[in-house]
Amino acid sequence: MITYAYYPGCVAQESGKELDNATKFIAGKLGMNLIPMPEASCCGGGVIDGFDKNLKLFINGRTLALAEKDGLDIMTICNTCTLTLSEVNEELINNPESLEKTNEYLGKIGLKYTGKVKVKHILYAVRDDIGFDKIKEKAVKSLKGIKIAPFYGCHILRPSSAVKFDDVENPHGFEELIKALGGEPVSYARRTKCCGFQTILVNEATSTSLAGNAIYEAQEKNADVMVTPCPLCHLSLDTYQTVAAKSINKKLSLPILHLPQLIGVALGADYAEMGFSRHNVSLRGIMAKIRQNEI
Repeated sequence: MITYAYYPGCVAQESGKELDNATKFIAGKLGMNLIPMPEASCCGGGVIDGFDKNLKLFINGRTLALAEKDGLDIMTICNTCTLTLSEVNEELINNPESLEKTNEYLGKIGLKYTGKVKVKHILYAVRDDIGFDKIKEKAVKSLKGIKIAPFYGCHILRPSSAVKFDDVENPHGFEELIKALGGEPVSYARRTKCCGFQTILVNEATSTSLAGNAIYEAQEKNADVMVTPCPLCHLSLDTYQTVAAKSINKKLSLPILHLPQLIGVALGADYAEMGFSRHNVSLRGIMAKIRQNEI
């Protein structure tokens, strides 16, 4: 059993609770021991950078220090959380001045960070620590005949100086997982582009058109479903899909899965266990196809 300090982020604990539940389901099946971090705070991703760089260092340094205190690496399920924690980790490891300043703050609350923690997104924790072959062995449902469009999003790939999981220009980890589960990965240009979430409150039309064009391109490639490793991307692609369709003046109707839900279905989870009723675009058609694929 592999043990991680589990950092779900904010969205998965509130509006995206189905992601948290699906993550815990697959962790139990794959031998991943997830230790909660109840004292950890929001990473501040997408907001805190422009407000106070020191605060970004301190609150995320605190999260890293909490994991280091327990001798654990951190596993995340959100691209933006992954990026923010990874950026701070790189800064603290490579910049003695930043580490000293952060530890001066952490010392006031009885913590210290020395740079021993690794930050891993669940996609690459599963790939590197569990192995796709093991998932294939444990699968009870095949995704054979299902065309799956992976949507990486930005923050799991860029900047590559901070997140170093995959080839930034032509990643393949997601596609390898889909193949291991028996599915057919759909290749399309926008799979590594921005979903638009970070600009939704500033310019909704631009934001939703980014999401809409990604969905439309996947549909044009005959995708049955799109899967994302980020709950913020999921909000853009699923929750805002109706608005996105209006933004690009196209008909959109593509189900959007969280990454752990895709794995969960292959491991035998049903519609209710994966919280599919919480999605805006129905997944009943996809589940009906998958139910026929007993291994």
